[in-house]
Amino acid sequence: MASRPGILTDWPWKPLGSFKYVVLAPWVIHSTYSLIVKDKSERDVSAFLIFPFLLWRVLHNQIWISLSRYRTSKGNNRILDKGIEFDQVDREKDWDDQILFNGLLYYLACYTLEGASRLPLWRTDGVIIAILLHAGAVEFLYYWLHRALHHHFLYSRYHSHHHSSIVTEPITSVIHPFAEHISYFLLFAIPKLTLVFTNRASIGAMVGYVTYIDFMNNLGHCNFEIVPKWLFDIFPPLKYLMYTPSFHSLHHTQFRTNYSLFMPLYDYIYGTMDKASDELHESTLKRKEETPNVVHLTHLTTPESIYHLRFGFAALASKPYTSKWYLWLMWPLQLGPCSSHGSTAAHSLLKETVLMTNLTFKLGQYPSTVFSTHGNGKSVYQQND
Repeated sequence: MASRPGILTDWPWKPLGSFKYVVLAPWVIHSTYSLIVKDKSERDVSAFLIFPFLLWRVLHNQIWISLSRYRTSKGNNRILDKGIEFDQVDREKDWDDQILFNGLLYYLACYTLEGASRLPLWRTDGVIIAILLHAGAVEFLYYWLHRALHHHFLYSRYHSHHHSSIVTEPITSVIHPFAEHISYFLLFAIPKLTLVFTNRASIGAMVGYVTYIDFMNNLGHCNFEIVPKWLFDIFPPLKYLMYTPSFHSLHHTQFRTNYSLFMPLYDYIYGTMDKASDELHESTLKRKEETPNVVHLTHLTTPESIYHLRFGFAALASKPYTSKWYLWLMWPLQLGPCSSHGSTAAHSLLKETVLMTNLTFKLGQYPSTVFSTHGNGKSVYQQND
C-alpha cells in the first residue's frame, strides 16, 4: 500500500477475493460459444484465443517466479543480500490482477473495434510498426511518466506502493495501484491501437508485443544478474536498447536514477543513468554460489504442499496451509518430486537463504513425502552442506 493511498488504489474486484476470476467468465463463454455455433465465415478465432493467451501469460510469469526464487536462494549472481519479508509476499500475492484487467480490455476491444477482430496470424509491416512505436513513443513517454510518478504528490499516493519492495522479484514488476495500471495500459496500447486503426494488426504482433513486455518486466526485476557481459561486447549499442536486472535494481535502491522502461537510452540522454550500473553488472556476474555454514532440511507434509513453497504459487505461500481441491488436478506434476526416493531424493530443493552476521543459513526442502531419516538423512545433509 502507498504511504498515502490515492483514489483508484484498489482493484474493482477486490471484494470478490478468490472469486475474482469470474469477471472473465461471460467473455470466455461467449467467445467459445460463438466459435462453435457460428458459420466458418463468421467465426472470430482471435477472440477465442484471448483466454488461452491469458493462460500463457500466467504460465510465463509463474516460470519466472519459480526460476527467480530458486536462483536467488543459491546465491550466485545475486544482486542484493537481503531476504524477502512476509509483508512483501502478502503485498505481491495478487500479481495476476493486471492479467485480468488486460483480458477484460482485450475482449472489449475485440468486440467493439472493427480492426481488432478476425485478425490474421501475421503481418510483417505491423510488427515493424509496433517495434518502432515502442522504441520511440512508448519508451519516451514512460520515462517521463516514471519521473512524474517520483514527484512527491504521485509517489506518496501511488508509486511508493511499488517501491515498498527494495529487493525485487519478477512479480514486483506488476505490483502497482489500479490507477497506475490504467496509465500503463494506455501507454502500452499506443502500438496496439495504431495497428488496429491502420488495419495492420495481427495475432503474432499482439501476442509477441505483450509477451515481450512480460519477459522484460520479469527479467529486470530479478534479484540476480542473468544478462552476460559478452552480449554488450559483441554489440555495444545494445546497452542503450536493453536493460539488465542490476541496472533496474539500482533504481529500487537509489530511487532517483535509471528511470527507463526497458531501454536505458533515455537515461543516457537525460543524465539519469546511475554511474554504478556497469560496475554492478560486472561484479554480480562474477559472484559465485555460496557455501552455507548451516543447513536445515524440511520435508513436505502432503504432496500438494509443494505448491506452498517459495518457488511455488505466491497466492498460496502468502496464506496458512490448507488443502485446495484444484491442486489435486495437478497430480501429474506432483508425482515426480513427491514420489522420488534414494539418490533422486537426495538432491533437495533449495528453499531459502537466510543471511546473518558472519553466518549463511540455508533452508532446503526434501522433495519426497516418504523417506527414512536413518537411511538417507546423513547423505542428504552432505549433499546440501
